[in-house]
Formats: sequence, C-alpha cells, structure tokens
Amino acid sequence: MTRSASSLAVALALIALPALAVNTTADPGAKPTFFEDVLPILQQKCQDCHRPDGLNLGGMVAPMSLLTYDEVRPWARSIARVVESGEMPPWHAAEHQRGAFVDERYLEPEQVETLLAWVRTGAPAGDAADAPPPVELASTGGWHIGEPDLVLKQPVEYCVPDAVEDEYQYFRLTLTEDLLPEDRWIKAVEFRPTGSFVHHIIARHLGGIAPGYQPKVYPPGHGALLETGSEITWQMHYHKEPGPGTEVCDTDTYVAIRFYQPGEVITHVAQGDGLRVRDIQIPPGDPDYSGTSQYTFEEDSYITGFNPHMHLRGKAAKVQATFPDGSQRLLLDVPRYSFDWQHHYTYREPVFAPKGTRVDLTLWWDNSSENPHNPDPTATVAFGQPTTAEMGFGFMKYVKAEPVHIVVGEPLDPGMLPESDTETEQSSAEGGR
Repeated sequence: MTRSASSLAVALALIALPALAVNTTADPGAKPTFFEDVLPILQQKCQDCHRPDGLNLGGMVAPMSLLTYDEVRPWARSIARVVESGEMPPWHAAEHQRGAFVDERYLEPEQVETLLAWVRTGAPAGDAADAPPPVELASTGGWHIGEPDLVLKQPVEYCVPDAVEDEYQYFRLTLTEDLLPEDRWIKAVEFRPTGSFVHHIIARHLGGIAPGYQPKVYPPGHGALLETGSEITWQMHYHKEPGPGTEVCDTDTYVAIRFYQPGEVITHVAQGDGLRVRDIQIPPGDPDYSGTSQYTFEEDSYITGFNPHMHLRGKAAKVQATFPDGSQRLLLDVPRYSFDWQHHYTYREPVFAPKGTRVDLTLWWDNSSENPHNPDPTATVAFGQPTTAEMGFGFMKYVKAEPVHIVVGEPLDPGMLPESDTETEQSSAEGGR
C-alpha cells in the first residue's frame, strides 16, 4: 500500500484502542450527545468529505461515512485522537492566518472540546428529535464542482509493473472540434484519479493534482482560456510499493471542466509561476535544512494564492512579500507541511503586489530519523522526480491588476491575453512534482 493510500487509514482505523486520556477544558460534568451536539459539528466540518460520495482530493478519499450515529459510533475513539492531535480536519496554514483563505478547515476550540467530552462520556446517542435537519451536500453526479460541461479521460490506459516504485509517463490528447467545438473559458476544474497510486497529474492548460488537492474553482470573473485544437499533455507520476503482485492499472482517470457561459464577463486572466528551490543537497540526518527562491513582479498584479510542494521530507514553508516601499507582509505560513495533504491556499481577498514587489519562498526539510515518513535518513537527498527524492516549489497564482473586459462568446482581442494565456503553462517544464 502506498503512503498516500495508507496514511489516512492508519490515522483513522484505530478502533481497538485502550481508553483515551482526553485533555479538555470542557465542563467535566457535561455529557454531549451525538444528535444535539456532535452531529452539527460533523455536518459543518466533516461530512463534505466523509460521506458515501465524498470528495476525491488528489487520490485521498475519506475511508468512512460520518452521516449517521451508527456510522460514527465505531470511530469515536479515532475521531477523538485525530482531532486532538490536529490531524483532522486536514489544514496546515498557521493559526494566526485563520480567516485569510477560502475553504479553510479548522475546528473551533469549543468544537474540539465537545467531541472529546462526547467520547470521554461514552459517545451517547441522545434523542434523535434533537438532531438538526440533514445538510444538502454539494454533489452533482459525484462531481463537487457541479455538473461538468466537459469530461475528459486520460487518453491511455496504463499499467505500472510489479517492479516499479516511481514512474513518469506522458500522454497527449488533442482537443478536436468533436471534443471542444470552440474556445471556452474555464471556470472550474476537478480531477478524479483511478487511485492513490496516481501520485500526481499535471495536465497542461488544466492544472493538476497531488495528494490532498481540492477541486480548483476560479474566483468570479477569473478564468483561463482553453482553445480548440490545442494539445493537453498529461504528465502522470505513478508511485507504489514495488514487489510481486503489486501491479496497478490506471484505467479511470478523468478531469471535469465547467466553463463560463456566453454573456458572462472575464475580468482577469489567471496566470501563475513556480518559485523553485532546485539546488537541494540535504545532508544525512539534517532535521532543519532550508532553501529559498525569489520572484519579482514586473507589473502591478494581485496574488490570489499559493501551493507549496515538497516530498516526504518536507517540513515547513513560508512566503513573504517585500513591497517597493520596503514594507513586508507574511503571505503564507505552513509550520507543519504534510506530503499527503497538499493544499491550494487561496486568499479571500487577493493581495495587491505593485510592480517591483519581491516574493521570497523559504522551505524546510527534515532528513532525520525523527521524521516518521523519511525513507532513508542516512542518504544525502537531492532534487529529483521520485517520491523518495526531494522537490521544492511554491506555485503562485496571480492576475494582472489592470482588469480586462472579455465578454464570453464575443470575438476576442488577443491583446487582452498575457503572453502565457493560462496559469499552467509553466507546469510542463517543471520536471515533475
């Protein structure tokens, strides 16, 4: 079983455990019940993933549904452990940045206390009459982004042989007029890999996924142009445990796309750049190796988000902006990076970056034996494509500050497009993720 497949199961499949030593500031006499106290928390914070047709987040799929008492009760002790440790819900931006990003996954302290007290007092059901009404979970045909306008299948069914641990394959798909009769503006993209052995996908023009990635939904008015006749290059990184009988086959990898409709207006064309730390030479046993990279804006822009990317030794990430007037702002602080849960940190309010703004990316790696995910603390680790090597990226999303006015369905002035007309042009040249 690959680490991506196993880590969530290991974190949660802990039913047969000794009694928990629960630390909570909740009233020791309080006895929360499932229907009155716990179910509202699960509805708000957990059920979007933990349901029968839950999200496929870059190959990570919740291993159980948490909709009913009968489904939740066997997992009570596991739930207490992972919420107390901070493993669940998966989110790794620092607490002081709470409120900065869309789709944040935090439990409030009182919610954690309620869950722990419920487990400590025997996980009682309570009165079903106290239950809130079921929430309507966003899903149309299994796609979180809603009903797609176009679904594309990875063009080649491919099997990864027994002896292989890491493999990169490149497949190409031309967007013929049958598939895409006319140029369309992308509003949302969602990938669905065959399984967790599809370690990452980079599909030029569409973006990509790694473990934990949520579907990409552009802010209103933001979009990228998908042109008929263009070629999508699917960079597929497969990763699994090698050995007899471990062959796996990629037969059902898809990407779903929603487009802006005629008459809607594009105000900003999405762009992106990857800050890269390539000169990586991590000494054996080093618990706190770091590297940096910089990017300077050549025109007024708005930064819309970041996605740090490392491999198994990744430890932490920070992104800081230095503005032309010398002032600084911490844009992203990830003190506990997780290879299995890699997030798009998208700002609620884009950050204005005047021309001359410098963005500094700092990444840290832990190559010590104290890192439980480290495949070999005795190795000197360099930049490389295999999962057991290392990478160092900070994928930055931005748009030009000057808005455009593109009416979908009307003739397009090419001058309104940046030189690289999608945010993912650089991805195919990044040498893997």
